[in-house]
Amino acid sequence: MPMFSFEGARPQVHPDAWIAPTATLIGDVTVEAGASVWYGAVLRADFGRIIVREGANIQDNAVLHVNAGRVCEVGRNVTVGHMCLVHDCTVEEQALIGNGSTILDEAVIGTRSLVAAGSTVTPKTEVPPEVVAMGSPAKKFVPLSDTARLWVEHNAAVYQELARRHAAGIEPIED
Repeated sequence: MPMFSFEGARPQVHPDAWIAPTATLIGDVTVEAGASVWYGAVLRADFGRIIVREGANIQDNAVLHVNAGRVCEVGRNVTVGHMCLVHDCTVEEQALIGNGSTILDEAVIGTRSLVAAGSTVTPKTEVPPEVVAMGSPAKKFVPLSDTARLWVEHNAAVYQELARRHAAGIEPIED
């Protein structure tokens, strides 16, 4: 996996985390136990710090970045879906960021919330706990439906198991 130090800051990855061989970690990035960073994802902490908490998953081609002197934190058991942009914000525990969503500077995504696929959460927006945030910009917040609640409650565990399978089962093909 490509990992790079930047001006003396280097990624710290717990031995029980899984980083895909094509994910890139740069600078002051911390990935805690049981977390996973998937293929093509880029976590670039050259201005500030990025923390991926225990059990969280950063899926394929997601990009995380942070502004000067700040911390971008992805909470325990969070899912950041495929092709998301998570920029200089806080995503609280067990939230789910739907595929292709954008979360911008100083936004806070509440515990166990779901940002609907393709939504944009604008700077400094606070999404309350246990809602679905939708739209571009995301201005509509509705209570979690039963289906949304199942996604929020179970997606992190699915990806924790899938990461174990990838850690044990992928091999480069040399032709």
